[in-house]
Amino acid sequence: MAVGLDNLYKEVILDHYRNPRNRAEIRDVDRHADGNNPLCGDKVAVDLVLDGNTVSQIAIKGQGCSISQASASLMSEAIKGKTFEEIARLRQLFTTMMTSEDPIVDPERPGAILGELEALAGVKAFPVRIKCASLPWATLDVAISGTADQVTTD
Repeated sequence: MAVGLDNLYKEVILDHYRNPRNRAEIRDVDRHADGNNPLCGDKVAVDLVLDGNTVSQIAIKGQGCSISQASASLMSEAIKGKTFEEIARLRQLFTTMMTSEDPIVDPERPGAILGELEALAGVKAFPVRIKCASLPWATLDVAISGTADQVTTD
């Protein structure tokens, strides 16, 4: 990844941390889940309003490190208006980006595959921080499934 691209990605993460998107109260939510990483103190709550199997509204709340909170903000922007199938595909690509040795980010066309979520690609160089970036996604999975309302990454 080029130095300029690294700086751009750092700015995207800082912007989403300092100015998180979708931090609003939603009334009459269809799904809710709370996520917690007890090892580092990251917390994320996800509220969803659904239109069939499409996320029409999302609200994110939480506290923690810049990676977990920026990831929650970036995720919320990426999934709004998407169907559960589209979200599952994004989740799969995000997980691959965070865990695979093969790059999913196209340095010739930044943002072409995962959009701004690609800003988190550098996190995989710090394995202990992958849980920080993944917590919002694990919490979203639980919210979509409607099976429980607490997830932990320990």
